Amino acid sequence: MLGAIIGDIAGSRFEFNNHRSKEFELFTDKCFATDDSIMTLAVAEAIMEAERSAGSADRDDAFYSALGGLTVRYMREIGQRYPHCGYGGRFHQWMFSPNPRPYNSFGNGAAMRVSPAGFAARTLSEVRRMSEAVTSVTHNHPEGIKGAEATAVAIFMARSGATLEEIRKAVVRDYYPLDFTIDGIRESYQFNETCQETVPQAIEAFLESSSFEDAIRTAISVGGDSDTLAAITGGIAEAYYGVPADLRERALRFLDKDLRAIYDEWVAFTAEEGTVPRFRPLTRHIERLATVKSYGEWIDDVRGDGTSGNPKVLPCMSQHPAATEFVEEFYRFSATHPEFSLEEYRSILEECGVEWGFDEMRDADEAPAP
Repeated sequence: MLGAIIGDIAGSRFEFNNHRSKEFELFTDKCFATDDSIMTLAVAEAIMEAERSAGSADRDDAFYSALGGLTVRYMREIGQRYPHCGYGGRFHQWMFSPNPRPYNSFGNGAAMRVSPAGFAARTLSEVRRMSEAVTSVTHNHPEGIKGAEATAVAIFMARSGATLEEIRKAVVRDYYPLDFTIDGIRESYQFNETCQETVPQAIEAFLESSSFEDAIRTAISVGGDSDTLAAITGGIAEAYYGVPADLRERALRFLDKDLRAIYDEWVAFTAEEGTVPRFRPLTRHIERLATVKSYGEWIDDVRGDGTSGNPKVLPCMSQHPAATEFVEEFYRFSATHPEFSLEEYRSILEECGVEWGFDEMRDADEAPAP
């Protein structure tokens, strides 16, 4: 959930003063933790309490029922301590109501706070049920449920090793068409607080990103409800890329001791430090590549005869989609991690004792990373 908190804090100063560019200082003294962070931490507290109270590894109907009640409890208890951090009007009324009931909302608050469910779930079935349990206590409109579930599922898939293309296909199949690009909507996108006009944009910002920080910057550059959009993107990006240590430390300074205590409790609960192995964006492809019988084939030009009027085109590789996705991921990773010098192919082969050539590389044993 740290990614959601970082996105919220970084986007907080742009919510009503949009910045439609990826060039800006990530954290300044004008940034702050808004209701997005407060409610995300409240949901995390509810999940931890439900798990402690369950007394069993099984997450049965009683667990999800208890989780819903605990979500109401902690969102109200924690939220009431921070009454002026940007809640929507109806949610503010719900939070202080003597009899809080769901109010058929499809606002993007459903998705902004759901990231803990994506990290705590152990299966897709669990992530869907957990998402609904923490969402339907307020946002029980079908679009509210869908927006939260799409976000939580994307987080679960990202932390489970799915590729960007696999996440995109799942979102398009089950939730939103994603028939746009961030560059294509940046100038025209307007402030919108609904799930259906925020969650697709946030997911697309993640899918077009090359690193955790780039995902946050891309989301904020869309404009609109900047803190919430970046919070949604940030939760998914954390699951996929991990969070750089320096951003983690800088962001956590914006939490007071009570909120920081919940975060620290969550870290212990999940046994995660908000990071993933740094090579996961690449290694997540290994299992899929291992099942591919052929990564591609050379296609020779049989139309050209070699004359100046009809020259032959150099042979090209027709790649398997799995190989294409890995190559694209490799270059994204290489561009954001120049310290590894991953594109210095010859020197890497020499360091690993492998000669340059097809046969030598085909027959080489796997070598440990230097």
